[in-house]
Amino acid sequence: MQNVVLIIHLLLAVTLIGLVLLQRSEGGGLGIGGGGGGGAMSGRAAASAMTKLTWILAIAFICTSLGLTILQVQKSSGSSVLDQLMPATEQIDGPSAEDLLPPSAGDSAPLLPVAD
Repeated sequence: MQNVVLIIHLLLAVTLIGLVLLQRSEGGGLGIGGGGGGGAMSGRAAASAMTKLTWILAIAFICTSLGLTILQVQKSSGSSVLDQLMPATEQIDGPSAEDLLPPSAGDSAPLLPVAD
């Protein structure tokens, strides 16, 4: 199921990129493009068929993105990526928590390192 949604997602992405590149530029930020008369300052133009198709493909792209996320969350079942990369290690013998605590106020023993 995940492979089917992924293939649809990739096809939507490629189609959406092509459709955006085919649209006529309105002379935006770079100051280039074929935006003749009105441009961005004119009244709101009626949406063309290409603009509507772009919106439909964008919504479908977002839906497939969410679908892939939901499928992956169900597949992972609570395991972390780090759990898959690093297997559980054995407990290493080291100093206990009592060895790491500072001496109590009534302790008059000198502070010397413990030799192992």
